[in-house]
Amino acid sequence: MHLFDVETLSAGPWRNGGGATREIASRPAGTDEFGWRASVADIRRDGPFSAFPGVDRTLTLLTGDGVRLTCSGVFDRLLARAGEPFGFSGDLVLAAELPGGPCRVLNIMVRRGRWTAGVDRVAGPVAPRAGHAGVLYVLHGRWQAGAQGRVLASGQGVWWDGDDDAPDGAVAPLSPDAAALWVDVAQTG
Repeated sequence: MHLFDVETLSAGPWRNGGGATREIASRPAGTDEFGWRASVADIRRDGPFSAFPGVDRTLTLLTGDGVRLTCSGVFDRLLARAGEPFGFSGDLVLAAELPGGPCRVLNIMVRRGRWTAGVDRVAGPVAPRAGHAGVLYVLHGRWQAGAQGRVLASGQGVWWDGDDDAPDGAVAPLSPDAAALWVDVAQTG
């Protein structure tokens, strides 16, 4: 497993100036044609979201008072509760509105027809499935990565590739207030 701390990841500004993205992982690495990608976005102002044709996306509010995503004639959805994932097609032209000011979201993207991703809020031990990739992002409390692993706090986590060696145990909560986002990514063919 690979450790990360969101605050130490490089922030790349959006082309429209409305926010910045901190990439956790992108596979294959070093290419714009990712199979799957995990990042954290800081959304600073109202405006358009970039379209990603052929990509399925899942956004989950991490901090802030929420973000309203709209796609004319398709949906109008307010993400107001931290830790609740919302999936949609990256083909859609979206607008984002910040009713309470800037916010931070976890953004999971997978290439449709080649990868799938499930995002769940968890409070108990979890372990990567053999051959799957994914991310665990700590929302609250303390977690331990593997039997002898590092203790993780809010804004930290682990990610892994499907071909990584199996971890030496689950990622487990260490405090009663522990909550995390568990992202399971699998190839479809």
